[in-house]
Amino acid sequence: MVNVLFDLDGTLTDPREGIVACLKYALLGLGHDCPSDLDLARFIGPPLKESFAVLLHTADRKQINAAVELYRQRFSSKGMLENTVYPGIHSALTTLRGRGALLFVTTSKPRVFAERIVEHFGLKEYFCAVYGSELDGTRSDKGDLIAHVLQAESLSPHSTVMVGDRAHDILGAKAHAVFPIGVLWGYGSSDELIAAGATTLCAKPETLDNMLLSNSNLNPRSQ
Repeated sequence: MVNVLFDLDGTLTDPREGIVACLKYALLGLGHDCPSDLDLARFIGPPLKESFAVLLHTADRKQINAAVELYRQRFSSKGMLENTVYPGIHSALTTLRGRGALLFVTTSKPRVFAERIVEHFGLKEYFCAVYGSELDGTRSDKGDLIAHVLQAESLSPHSTVMVGDRAHDILGAKAHAVFPIGVLWGYGSSDELIAAGATTLCAKPETLDNMLLSNSNLNPRSQ
């Protein structure tokens, strides 16, 4: 039996509209100029404090925390639902569950938001549990989060896969001997994923179930 840890943003759902709008809301609220929407989309996936440190060109915790607070004001009331499930995801998850895979959402996004998103978009039924960071930043590092999931669910890393679209997903998986699969429909490029150590890339959700289930020993491959 394979256990599959799924990233949320850029893997299960496309959150671009909401996240970009919330980043702009926070930056403007602090009196900063905003990069283009295209540039802001590059910050979909990494931990929020890390992103604001780059966007604000600062390591000052007060400034970063103020930006996070503004971001969450808009995100909790509106931004989290400015989101769509990628085509093919429902079908892939249905097949995986039907063939006995155990599925877990594993996202750097705060768990309280991730749970609401998963439920709102009709994804809750596929997953055994939703794991995320805490609002104080605990387990926002993907490696820490994956370690927590493995321990909490008593999962063997050698029968577990991490599916995600950014380098953080790949690096976090490899740090704990979890097999990483990089997806190409999200916000990380193939170059980013390969540089992080991904040997398996998936081009579309429609091939994900076969990739995961047709090779029980999880040998590196590409589809």
